[in-house]
Amino acid sequence: MNIDFDNLSREELSQLIANAQKALKTVDARRKAEAKRAAELAAKEYGFSLDEVMEAGAKGSKGAPKYANPADPSQTWTGRGRKPNWVIEALESGKSLDDLAL
Repeated sequence: MNIDFDNLSREELSQLIANAQKALKTVDARRKAEAKRAAELAAKEYGFSLDEVMEAGAKGSKGAPKYANPADPSQTWTGRGRKPNWVIEALESGKSLDDLAL
């Protein structure tokens, strides 16, 4: 495909760019569909559906909350990860984690 870019008008170049971007999107959509079909076939070989495989790989729940903000019980914390600001503020004010326990 030989295109003489030097002789195209601004409008023709803009249309060419728009057409190329549209073509890229369809190429991406087609490749994603092909990848999904390949993944479905691979999962089927092992006796699973793709949904079953994806569910198994999903990150587990965050765990049950162990602590709650006395001022706002809807704010909870599992005790894992970074302490929420309300926990930090409660500890700085002299409370203990036992005071915040559910």
